[in-house]
Amino acid sequence: MSPGGRTDLHVFPRGTVNAQVYRDNILDAYVRPYAGAIGDCFLLQDDNARPHRARIVDDYLQQETITRMEWPARSPDLNPIEHVWDALGRRVSAINPPPQTLAALASALQEQWLSLPIELIDRIIESITHRCLCCIASRGNHIPY
Repeated sequence: MSPGGRTDLHVFPRGTVNAQVYRDNILDAYVRPYAGAIGDCFLLQDDNARPHRARIVDDYLQQETITRMEWPARSPDLNPIEHVWDALGRRVSAINPPPQTLAALASALQEQWLSLPIELIDRIIESITHRCLCCIASRGNHIPY
């Protein structure tokens, strides 16, 4: 996602996302084309999850000349996607009757992802600066987000 836009939502059918899965199914399939469309000002924001920091991922990003934003450890309150996941989860939880199968859940996630107002995503992204300033002011402690 980015200001004014969003990528497709990739729902993994099962299993663990390791570095190779992340590289092949997220970076190569979504991030590289999106970065190419944005141009030189593209900046990847991911977190410090192990698959994101593996050597094959670092090598891939370097090979594709994709710049990654430095990100502090253990900082989900700063990460805009965590707040978007929260909004998405609340929308899916409100579906009545709730999805009964994994396929129905995946479909509901896709539908709700596409219906999230882009203005909501933009507001969350725009709040990064304020959240970072709060984090600095609290000397890295928990902030109210």
